[in-house]
Amino acid sequence: MIPENFHDLPVVLVDDDPQALELLESFLRSVGMKHVITFNDGRDLLRHIENFSTAVIVLDLMMPKISGITLLEEISRKNLGISVIVVTAEQQIETAIECMKLGAVDYLTKPVVIKRFLSSVNRALELYTLNEEIIASRKKADSEPFVATPLVPSIITQNKDLLELIRYVGIIAESFQPILISGETGVGKELFAQAIHSLSKRKGVFVSVNVAGLDDTLFSDTLFGHRKGSYTGAISDRDGLIKKAANGTLFLDEIGDLNELSQIKLLRLLQENEYYPIGSDIPVQNHARLLVATNQNLKQRMLEGKFRKDLYYRLCSHQVNIPPLRNRLDDIPLLLNHYVAEYAHLQNKHKLTYRKELVNLLATYDFPGNVRELQAMILDVVTRSSDGKIHVTAFKELISREKGSHLVDADLPAPVDFNPISFPRFPTMKEAETELIRKALEISNNNQGIAAQMLGITRQALNNRLRRNRKP
Repeated sequence: MIPENFHDLPVVLVDDDPQALELLESFLRSVGMKHVITFNDGRDLLRHIENFSTAVIVLDLMMPKISGITLLEEISRKNLGISVIVVTAEQQIETAIECMKLGAVDYLTKPVVIKRFLSSVNRALELYTLNEEIIASRKKADSEPFVATPLVPSIITQNKDLLELIRYVGIIAESFQPILISGETGVGKELFAQAIHSLSKRKGVFVSVNVAGLDDTLFSDTLFGHRKGSYTGAISDRDGLIKKAANGTLFLDEIGDLNELSQIKLLRLLQENEYYPIGSDIPVQNHARLLVATNQNLKQRMLEGKFRKDLYYRLCSHQVNIPPLRNRLDDIPLLLNHYVAEYAHLQNKHKLTYRKELVNLLATYDFPGNVRELQAMILDVVTRSSDGKIHVTAFKELISREKGSHLVDADLPAPVDFNPISFPRFPTMKEAETELIRKALEISNNNQGIAAQMLGITRQALNNRLRRNRKP
């Protein structure tokens, strides 16, 4: 069914077959849709969207005069925020997936199934309304200096980009559509998933499962459950995690590692919103909101043939890409204060103090393990503190150790191009040294101790070089 609040939104059907148009229109009007417009010529559609508001277009790909793909390209070029569903023959699914690359939100195959059609239109209407809310929110943020951000106590930030991301999450939280959460290891993907669940106000529970390493049978049993006698050892019925997360949220972490058979089953769950427990041929309706996360580049895995194209485009309607800690250094003081206080409290220690130099030091490190790595460092230093102070030298030791371990770890990605220095021509040794020292002092807020550590020299050696460079 399509919710009543969508009934006034205009839906346009485009097909050169009058019987198909009449049938699809009758489906929509039977569920309360009031504004259904039909065209059997794509040229009429282009004239219509120039002059009238349109929420959803259901577009047949195979039409004379002007093809559905040409129409889709034109609609995408105009960037009107319209949700487009393409309709194609079964043997042209690859073409339909290419259409999703061009901006279509879904595809249907002929003959169109009523339930699948209405579900797809409902999803498209929801995406349209959410897109309108996101645009309105961004306009408001541009015009007002202080825009309210949803309260998420678990996410500690004052970073502008992360606050904007939380506002976006607040808008999409109540959507039933899946959300793809991406980011490097340790940035807090599950934290964001829990925040989305909390903001959604869904009555059910939050259920998390890491799907990396699960074969297809274990994946199916874990998510969908099984029926008694379905395999050796299945001595009774068992509900899967989808049932446990009913009216709540199911969070699938490490989705990029999912094997191909499990990807097909997940795709069906997203398309039909139903699943089959192992050993049952009766479909069960899904009532759980699905969130997925990965630290991998799914688009790259898709290009390599390791992740299904149709599944990728089903998952990426709503995307939350969490920035790494090195891109939000303004959060380091907040995170440092929070975790020092938290770990001191857990260990029954009085309030611990530290010098401002510590914040400058931490800002010079790129934190490949992100917030999780910072947490581990703080816990280690707090645990070792015995005099009520957090010593900068303790963090220097940890950072030096981590940097050293990265140099010999062949599995790590290529070094990050962090704070690059460029020259208009090949520099002399003196010019290169002068610029390196200047950059190190800039990054460390003129703290010579930290700058010297970054340069790999003693503080005394840095002072000697500074004095030498100041001489005429």
